[in-house]
Amino acid sequence: MKRVFSGVQPTGNIHLGNYLGALKQFVELQNDHECIYCIVDEHAITVPQDPKELRRHILDVAALYLAIGIDPKKSIIFVQSQVSGHAELGWVLCCNSYTGELSRMTQFKAKSGGKESVGTGLLTYPVLMAADILLYDTDIVPVGNDQKQHIELTRDIAIRINNKYGETFVVPDGRFMKAGARIMALDDPEQKMSKSAENIHSRISLLDEDSKIKKSIMRATTDSDGEIRFDPVNKPGVSNLLNIYSALSGKTVDEIIAGQNWRGYGDLKKELVAVTQEALTPIKQNYNEIRESEELIRILKDGAERANAIAEPVMKRVRDKFGLGLK
Repeated sequence: MKRVFSGVQPTGNIHLGNYLGALKQFVELQNDHECIYCIVDEHAITVPQDPKELRRHILDVAALYLAIGIDPKKSIIFVQSQVSGHAELGWVLCCNSYTGELSRMTQFKAKSGGKESVGTGLLTYPVLMAADILLYDTDIVPVGNDQKQHIELTRDIAIRINNKYGETFVVPDGRFMKAGARIMALDDPEQKMSKSAENIHSRISLLDEDSKIKKSIMRATTDSDGEIRFDPVNKPGVSNLLNIYSALSGKTVDEIIAGQNWRGYGDLKKELVAVTQEALTPIKQNYNEIRESEELIRILKDGAERANAIAEPVMKRVRDKFGLGLK
């Protein structure tokens, strides 16, 4: 079976954009692939974090992994910092990447905001992401469409090292959501849904109460012409709601529109509220059962041992290629 690796930062509640853009794929892939899923806590500290909050969020994300249907008997679930190879390989890759290619990363440009000086981690975290992937001889990386540039960088670094030192890394492929499935902010459909947006109604988190889901969807930005059709360029707000409906229901947008007799955007929003609440209820129920259980910690410790058993032979290969350490 081909090996899959992906990860999520423990920096707050996972929202629909995270779930539909990547996590839903995690569950689908585990049935016929060897899957490794990480909580990437080392990535989280590229910006300041409260240590207690960070540790709490690590367990939150781990519980959500299980709640959405990731099976620890089929998949490896672990915390990044518990496998030392991530940081070690990250340094090796940093020494084989260039400031020019890193400074061209779209997300670095956005997050640095034109500031004269920013934390080095913001510049180099795509290299750590590359290390996460290459550490496990990964074949497939399921991520959102906004991560394509980072997958390309990972491939470039792997090919560069393979060409210079001989076959060292498996060159991975990204697995991206289909065109049109990117989930945008409810209050600004020109921007992707984000954990960090100030307006809490710009997103729907997987653990939101039903009342919050309803309020956020009913407040969602649409337009003034009242026609319900899928047109991301001219009707981004309505198209975003239809995308969410499609992704949660499993129906195509055409099927959704053809099967309804909506009188306006209010009817569409009310129906989407019901669809969203129905989709998220079992996830919330599973999460509440798992989050405080001792089994969660055991699964993460077991996952770290299993992940390290795969990572260490790769690191031995890397050390040998680069002449690091002793024979």
